[in-house]
Amino acid sequence: MIISAQLTVVTGPARSGKSEWAEALAIQSKKQVIYIATSQRDPTDQEWEIRLQKHQKRRPINWKILEVPVELTTTLQTLSCQDNCILVDSLGTWLANLLDQDEITWENTQDQLLQTLDQIPGNIILVAEETGWGIVPAYPMGRSFRDRLGALVRHLGAIANCVYLVTGGYVLNLTELGSPLKSELPKT
Repeated sequence: MIISAQLTVVTGPARSGKSEWAEALAIQSKKQVIYIATSQRDPTDQEWEIRLQKHQKRRPINWKILEVPVELTTTLQTLSCQDNCILVDSLGTWLANLLDQDEITWENTQDQLLQTLDQIPGNIILVAEETGWGIVPAYPMGRSFRDRLGALVRHLGAIANCVYLVTGGYVLNLTELGSPLKSELPKT
């Protein structure tokens, strides 16, 4: 299977395999892959560094890697997307890096990303976590993260050519299996 969609969203819970599925889709595109890592390195956090190393070992060595913890929209605007497959892993980490933004600033940041993604030609694969399937977080920052990420993924699903859910050891193509929700998207 070769990706024909311009914008693909791969979502799922922690440790579900969503990154591996997104990487497989990028390989199947038969294009040069530009991998945008949104995490921030922290040499004092050994467990985090081990996670990052596992991701690195899994990726082909010919992929171009960009570490972009904050300026995702600007970076996407500067890349040549027609000849490449862009893989962004992950939107949850990117959002966490911007969690200190007030609501108005976040709305603008989100809108700029959505507008950019809607206009870029070429293959873009976005990995996003599903965080809202459990209890409501007991603290404001946790609720803000969960609500912002949920709304962002919903907005992306509305403009994506293909949305996959990876969970329970299975990949589900929601675009083929589901029906889009036509109600107005909530503001974050």
